[in-house]
Amino acid sequence: MVDVTNQPVEELGLLARWRYVLRTTNPPAGKVDVVSKWLVLTRAAVLPMTITAGAIAGLLAVHQRGFEWGWYLLALLGIVLAHAANNLMNDLFDLEVGLDTVEYPRGLYAPHPVLSGMISRKGLGVAALVVNIADLGILVALTAARGWPVIAFAVSGFLLSAAYTAPPLRLKKRGLGEPDVLVVWGPLMVGGTYYSAVGHLPWQVIAASLPYGLLCTAVLMGKHVDKLPWDETEGIRTLPVILGEVRARRATQWLMAAFYATVVIDVAVGALPWPSLVAVAAIPAARQAWRALGQPKPDTPPADFPIWPLWFAAFAFLHTRRAGALLVLGLIVAAIADITPF
Repeated sequence: MVDVTNQPVEELGLLARWRYVLRTTNPPAGKVDVVSKWLVLTRAAVLPMTITAGAIAGLLAVHQRGFEWGWYLLALLGIVLAHAANNLMNDLFDLEVGLDTVEYPRGLYAPHPVLSGMISRKGLGVAALVVNIADLGILVALTAARGWPVIAFAVSGFLLSAAYTAPPLRLKKRGLGEPDVLVVWGPLMVGGTYYSAVGHLPWQVIAASLPYGLLCTAVLMGKHVDKLPWDETEGIRTLPVILGEVRARRATQWLMAAFYATVVIDVAVGALPWPSLVAVAAIPAARQAWRALGQPKPDTPPADFPIWPLWFAAFAFLHTRRAGALLVLGLIVAAIADITPF
């Protein structure tokens, strides 16, 4: 396994090894240090999606009445820990119901925590419990500062995230996993973090949360299109299984297009500041993802492609990272210039 530096991964320093995990979701070759192991177990490569949602909330809140940096940063830490705990629980629940096996994509594009031998089943459960307990402490502190709505946001997010894979609901199995992600990464994360930061929640914040929620949903749609042959066999009726591959790929394309439409609408109605329009500079990345989604997945991956059999998910993720970063950049400019849309 070779890093982009052409230097063997096992010869890299710690920081380079951690970057490798964050880039590929896979551990570096050779002995795995504690931090790299934790990054793999929690699937830290996708945690920036949550950090971006939190950044959007903070930048919308920073000039609003009642904003407190301490409560905002605590809320940001809370949603990142919640995402990490959710990743741990998803692996545990899918293992318990017999979905995750050595032949299922979860164990092919990255090591499954238990099936790969990185941690025991009990250890995975303990890790999830510890992270959830830490998050509970944050919930108590934020509730004391901001009141009961913090509980509503946190509990709703926890229940929807757990129900994504946990029996008896298993929303992923019923075509409800994708709407689940839209709600969690949109109104719940952005709205909940904003409320924790300022103590109130105008409707514009919910509207402003939708563009990024659509991007995160597109990533999950791409991932479920990649997993469609396995999910169909296992009776996991994700939205792509219900729609069929061609229509699911088209729906993913339109989710990405909807991001740009909702950004423009949000600016027009005063939910996002006008510098947010810089997000349209991500259109070249959208075109690349759109082209990939416009045709079937190749039979074999390109050389050194680290997360096969995921394919469409990679293009959707790269687009989400670029578009999300540009949206945050626009909000940073607005915050520096004190341009507040509401």
